[in-house]
Amino acid sequence: MARNKPLGRKLRLASATKSNNPVPVWVIMKTLRKVRYNYKMRNWRRQKLKV
Repeated sequence: MARNKPLGRKLRLASATKSNNPVPVWVIMKTLRKVRYNYKMRNWRRQKLKV
């Protein structure tokens, strides 16, 4: 990918990076394990972004 990115693309990539986190333990405890893991988690090798 280019070193110099347009601002829109950079913001979308940053948003995708922030959202790529597991669910906190306290959320799992509070929901009584109904929410176990983040279904939208992404791995850079398996799933590509449409940015």
